[in-house]
Amino acid sequence: QVQLVESGGGLVQPGGSLRLSCAASGSIFRANIMAWYRQAPGKERELVASITSGGSTNYADSVKGRFTISRGNANNMYLQMNSLKPEDTAVYRCNLDQGPSRSFWGQGTQVTVSS
Repeated sequence: QVQLVESGGGLVQPGGSLRLSCAASGSIFRANIMAWYRQAPGKERELVASITSGGSTNYADSVKGRFTISRGNANNMYLQMNSLKPEDTAVYRCNLDQGPSRSFWGQGTQVTVSS
């Protein structure tokens, strides 16, 4: 099994920054994709950004140029969020995908962008 724990959410004013962290532990394969998803009230879950174990990244158009996904040591993942907008308000969840039937989720962290 795999455990994912997010941290770093909170309340920030428009234009501000936050850095989310995801700590992964357990049975983690070398080849995997880690990603951040978000879901706002009344909206569907959407992919924010993803990063492969080789370092290739992918971003939603809505966050390109503002958010940066990265991976550190020990299977940690980060999301640096700059120039935050009210429409970025959502619960952000970490995902680890290791192939069929091996997709794991964290519990999520709330990000609220409001003045």
